Amino acid sequence: MTSNLRRIATVLGSAAAWLACVLLTCVPPAAAHADYPARPVRLIVPYAAGGPTDTFARSLAASWGSKLNTAVVVENRSGAGTVVGTEAAAKAAPDGYTLLLTTVAHAVNPSIHARLPYRTVEDFAPVGLAARAPLVLVVNKNVPARTLPEFIAYLKSRPGKVNYGSAGVGSAPHLAGELLNYTAGIRAVHVPYRGSAPAMADLIGGHVEFMIDSAPTGLAQVRADTVRLLGTSMARRLPQTKDTPAIAETVAGYEAYTWNAVFAPGQTPPAVIEKLSATLGEALGDPALQGKAYELGLVLESKPTPQGLRDFLHAELEKWKRVAVATNMKAE
Repeated sequence: MTSNLRRIATVLGSAAAWLACVLLTCVPPAAAHADYPARPVRLIVPYAAGGPTDTFARSLAASWGSKLNTAVVVENRSGAGTVVGTEAAAKAAPDGYTLLLTTVAHAVNPSIHARLPYRTVEDFAPVGLAARAPLVLVVNKNVPARTLPEFIAYLKSRPGKVNYGSAGVGSAPHLAGELLNYTAGIRAVHVPYRGSAPAMADLIGGHVEFMIDSAPTGLAQVRADTVRLLGTSMARRLPQTKDTPAIAETVAGYEAYTWNAVFAPGQTPPAVIEKLSATLGEALGDPALQGKAYELGLVLESKPTPQGLRDFLHAELEKWKRVAVATNMKAE
């Protein structure tokens, strides 16, 4: 009797396992996630509210939410040079309801931190590159150089004697300054601040001589006539400043910019990633978002794809690793 009961239990157990497979595991991915998204999506921004990344994120969230037919809610998780917010995204459930909007810091951190609480590539599923954000080279008005070639010559004649400010170690202005050192063969001295605002204040006050700052904040000071604009950081001139040369016109091979890209936690289902990427592309085509991006000095991507972001991140990791090693750049 006992033996028969065991056989019956085994058969029933196998049948239950098979039924669970049919109902859950074996459902095709597209069918399993057909109702996605069924609730609001959280977009983690690893920066404080009010900055350029946060401003873009909120505009993107409004446009993207209309394409996803749900709310996209921005959550600011700043700290440790984006590490705090990035870790939160990496450890979130891989269900498509938590995303990360990050910047070039994501590609730089592995080279300047001895250890990170997440794996930069393996713990994230790329959704798409959203925008590129150019920088502008501005100098204190007492700097004698009036043109970009004159300024590069000025730097070369004063190795180790000219200071530049940044928003902190690993920030876009810091990276751009070190790339200038690397590509131009100069030795300007980095002075880190706790944010762009105090760095810009000291630039205006003459405590540092130049800064390669974000286009919106840098150009605002140019318009206020507090600093002098000498160059821009993308390979080509910006449409907003067509008469200002790109740094690459004087320093061959120079190109530095920050960027905004969206990642999901690793192991997020491919069907969800596909929907997120497709709707991200639709959002980037929204005229309202495009107008806001122009105001912020951003260049929006036209066709974001997961593979495109994967390839882009790989290239960025290699680029900034070379710069970090050559300049001995380390996180504080």
